[in-house]
Amino acid sequence: MSKGLPKRSEDYSLWYNELVKRADLAENSAVRGCMVIKPYGYAIWEKMQAVLDQMFKDTGHSNAYFPLFIPKSYLSKEAKHVEGFAKECAVVTHYRLKNDENGKGVVVDPDAKLEEELIVRPTSETVIWSTYKNWIQSYRDLPLLVNQWANVVRWEMRTRLFLRTAEFLWQEGHTAHASKQEAIDETVQMMNVYADFAENYMAMPVLKGVKTESERFAGAEDTYCIEALMQDGKALQAGTSHFLGQNFAKAFDVKFANKEGGAMEYVWGTSWGVSTRLMGALIMAHSDDNGLVLPPKLAPFHVVIVPIFKSDEQLEEISVVAKGIMADLKKIGVSVKYDDRTTYKPGWKFAEYELKGTPVRIAIGPKDLENGTVEVARRDLLEKSIMTLDANFAQGISELLDNIQDTIHQKALKYRESHSFKADTFEEFKSIINSEEGGFVYAHWDGTAETEEKIKEETKATIRCIPLDQEAEEGSCVYSGKPSKGRVVFAKAY
Repeated sequence: MSKGLPKRSEDYSLWYNELVKRADLAENSAVRGCMVIKPYGYAIWEKMQAVLDQMFKDTGHSNAYFPLFIPKSYLSKEAKHVEGFAKECAVVTHYRLKNDENGKGVVVDPDAKLEEELIVRPTSETVIWSTYKNWIQSYRDLPLLVNQWANVVRWEMRTRLFLRTAEFLWQEGHTAHASKQEAIDETVQMMNVYADFAENYMAMPVLKGVKTESERFAGAEDTYCIEALMQDGKALQAGTSHFLGQNFAKAFDVKFANKEGGAMEYVWGTSWGVSTRLMGALIMAHSDDNGLVLPPKLAPFHVVIVPIFKSDEQLEEISVVAKGIMADLKKIGVSVKYDDRTTYKPGWKFAEYELKGTPVRIAIGPKDLENGTVEVARRDLLEKSIMTLDANFAQGISELLDNIQDTIHQKALKYRESHSFKADTFEEFKSIINSEEGGFVYAHWDGTAETEEKIKEETKATIRCIPLDQEAEEGSCVYSGKPSKGRVVFAKAY
């Protein structure tokens, strides 16, 4: 094993980057701004994908796939949408290469210019709504509940693995409805699905709220979001769900004959998505100076068994017991890896699985065979105990995994609670926001974009959300002193 990780307390950013690389999650690619997600990292993403995909299907959605390329004219149809994404678009202008006459490899063939440039999708609203025009004629075609798992490109110059890359993986839901209320209900439902996933699978507490107008998705009437707090006191937007109103339906002329008398009406739309940014959230919410700390529900495997032996005979004896344990655990849905490689010593393996965040490690040596016991180490608390190999052993490991999942969530919740503050003056506000601890700051805001922008300019803090559970509370804006009807959540953010 290489030397230890940088400490979070000394350089959080360096700690994060090193952990992503050393735990074999991802690395920078030869293509600037893009990443390679390595098998171990992708295994975690696949777990996330599988859970979310089932949650979408359980709420009535079906998967489809739409083109990677979007005609430039489509982006011109919804003014706010194109304005929001124009600076991030990658554009395809030609369709052919040819050999350079001077023998210097290949060049773009100037005679192969596209009649209309194609945009590599930054998001798919435009191409999907152009398709929905053909799919929707009557109220009988509604609601249309579609999700897409895809990659998107947003040309980022300052990148960070998982958190911000030029190309990333995500899912994007796009739904069409007969009424405004139905579309709003869908938007809220999907925000709640994301919150459920974050809390119960990622073990990551989140705030549910609505974005301010300036933070809203380009082309939406309302954006609902979940916001999480990372261990450096910065917020991370973990998922968004957008009520699109009839904006895209009008831009692409998507109408339906209503139930009442067949009159033609524009449909109501939503879109919602989470991305591989959740991988960054998972790492930053829970991990420590020793490496990853993975909630069992998203770990590539729950348990690793490491044999401790000095001879082939000992290894054979241990393997018989280990394989019995594996069979018992697999019967009750616990995934197990048995690492009987002879090319690495047990100490190296212990450090490796600690770095990679495996929730439970079981060590078996010759003395354990004599005693009918094993050493069990839990990754979250770095605690070891001796467990007897009896009829209740497998169930005991299953209960331990449940306890680890809950403990990780409770630790993150306590961190958020201890880093949530109220500020009533701008001096107090700046003191909290600029402290090393950071955190969520609940403060009054006068509701104007001007004040929001000035606070951002002076402190780099943004309004993360207007909380859905916001209590009515008359007050004065922390910046302008103008009247306010409730507190909103500010933080510095990724």
